[in-house]
Amino acid sequence: MAKKKEEFVKQDEQLEEVNEALTGAGKWIEENANLISWVVCGIAVVVMGIIAVNQYIIKPKALEASNENAKAAAYFMAGDYDKALNGDDAECIGFEAIADEYSFYQQGKLAALYAGICYYEKGEYEDAAKFLGKFDADDVNIDPAAHQLLGDAYVELQDYGKAAKAFEAAAKSGNEVIAPMSLKKAGLVYLHEGQNAKALKAFKAIKADYPASAEAQDIDKYIAIAQ
Repeated sequence: MAKKKEEFVKQDEQLEEVNEALTGAGKWIEENANLISWVVCGIAVVVMGIIAVNQYIIKPKALEASNENAKAAAYFMAGDYDKALNGDDAECIGFEAIADEYSFYQQGKLAALYAGICYYEKGEYEDAAKFLGKFDADDVNIDPAAHQLLGDAYVELQDYGKAAKAFEAAAKSGNEVIAPMSLKKAGLVYLHEGQNAKALKAFKAIKADYPASAEAQDIDKYIAIAQ
């Protein structure tokens, strides 16, 4: 009985502490009502400011960037990479300017990707790598394709360390087409650099994870070379 009585006393004490804390909090709120009102108003102003910036600045600029991309893309599709990159001194400012002016927006990153492709097609691999490195998107198709092309640009520049890194990044996407292709490219780079263990790992990953891919059809030959 004594033990139960002690427990009841302890519970009462705990309840009393809670009540005191709540009462204290209530008094603090009453005493600082003006301060709380100012804080709430401040938060409301910040939220409204964010909404206004999004509505009147970000959205219009994003639309503007999309329109510019469309103009440059027309030259890109026609194979006129110079005008696609640098504009036509009239309506189109070109992917380079778009990538620079709208770098904060996804449309600016897309322009950087287009610029990288243009430079790659022109055989100007250093500029291709520079712009492809600016692209970033959460897309299971475009992002790994950009990384793979970045790796190809580094191969042309004979920067094999960066090439392998880019190919590995493309392979991590798990894209059924790009991943095995990038793994093979990475494996070949590792073979070229005498890193047979890394090459073997890449080739075995193709056989294990992408057995139906085109790269898997003759992968045993490359596994044998790397061993």
